[in-house]
Amino acid sequence: MFVRIVKMGFQPEHIDTFLSNFHAKKEFIRNSPGCRLLELYRDKQDPSVFFTYSYWDKEEDLENYRNSDLFKGVWAETKILFNAKPEAWSVDKVVSLKE
Repeated sequence: MFVRIVKMGFQPEHIDTFLSNFHAKKEFIRNSPGCRLLELYRDKQDPSVFFTYSYWDKEEDLENYRNSDLFKGVWAETKILFNAKPEAWSVDKVVSLKE
């Protein structure tokens, strides 16, 4: 299993649009094959910055999602709202807080 972290900064006037789109699509993303978790976080210091954390069984599952019509539609709606270039990391999960 690995984790995908994406940092996104939005123009303040577009935050509500992003949140509405995210809430409308989150269950579809969560139900993508291999997706085990999808969470959205908001920076406490800068409320225009958000992070998505998603857990995937395999990198192939994430790549399949990224090549899907679902992702292409979500990305097309989201990228026009940015105020900065998004950043992304794929990291291996080492230990859970419950372990």
